[in-house]
Amino acid sequence: MSTVTKATVKLPRVDLIETDGEPLESDWHRAAIALLIEIVSWLFRERSDYHVGGNMFIYYSEEQARTRKYRGPDFFYVDGVKRLPQRPYWVVWREGGRYPDVIIELLSKKTEKTDRTTKKTLYERTFRTHEYFCYDPRTQKLEGWRLGEAGRYLAIQANEKGWLWSEKLELWLGTWKGSYLGVEAVWLRYYHADGRLILTRAEDAEREVKALQVRMAELQARTKRRNHRKA
Repeated sequence: MSTVTKATVKLPRVDLIETDGEPLESDWHRAAIALLIEIVSWLFRERSDYHVGGNMFIYYSEEQARTRKYRGPDFFYVDGVKRLPQRPYWVVWREGGRYPDVIIELLSKKTEKTDRTTKKTLYERTFRTHEYFCYDPRTQKLEGWRLGEAGRYLAIQANEKGWLWSEKLELWLGTWKGSYLGVEAVWLRYYHADGRLILTRAEDAEREVKALQVRMAELQARTKRRNHRKA
């Protein structure tokens, strides 16, 4: 009697590190990454079927891990995976072969060429990432590409405001001028389909406080008018 045995999947056995010790390009870059991650985490707080990360390595092959060819997108989003536990890095072969669905790179003089060439090719042909965005804080220029039917990136057309639509996030990506972490600057933010700015947790709480203050003021005004009529 012949027996059929299951093929054993051999996973890479390499040492993985969390950081190469290289600092981010600026305080703005550090805060901008935190902002992008914070907003998605707050917006999708009721969901458990996605992962969002940034400034963390993505390991996708044994060769890449052994040769230390690190690739750490500033922001990435993976749909349809377990949100927890938190990961120190994203290891494709431990995540069922899943690569990021959306990647955002924040350009700098040091990284601009690599982000537009080497990384773009990697995300297009190896990662097969559905959408790739690049934002240059120096020029405030936002660019984006989406995989076409031929498996190559096609430029995403901006709307009249210069925003780009993300099919995977189902959100607009665009610029916003304001204060974050006490820093007044132009930031990359998300917008709802109808154009409303998507708020951070702190902004959401502040909006609720202001709405409550308005309701209290209206209640006090009505009470005052009613007491005045009785007098």
